[in-house]
Amino acid sequence: MTNPNLIIFYVKDPSESTPFYRDLFGREPAFASPNFVAFALDNGLSLGLWRRSSVEPQPSAIGNRGELGFMVEGAGAVEQHYRDWKARGLPIAQELTTMDFGPTFVVLDPDGHRLRVCEPDK
Repeated sequence: MTNPNLIIFYVKDPSESTPFYRDLFGREPAFASPNFVAFALDNGLSLGLWRRSSVEPQPSAIGNRGELGFMVEGAGAVEQHYRDWKARGLPIAQELTTMDFGPTFVVLDPDGHRLRVCEPDK
């Protein structure tokens, strides 16, 4: 079976998005070029930031059509991330709330991509 191992966000300028993710992940990119930057994550997944104007074939639309999820475990872990990310000044799209699946909140990256923090499915 083939397993996906790369998520790509189309961004205005990777050099503008890189500091955001460097700070969020606490690590340097594994690869960087003028049009593409990749961050290797501990779970074997990578996040790529691809300059929107250089994507081939060009995307048919831009905007929020999905989210990158961060499932965190432990009592109060979602609230702790919320306090930390809010203190960093990350733009909050959804304040800390409880939904059907538990506590959650959403922040935005510099290009408006949604980053959701929640608890793992039980």
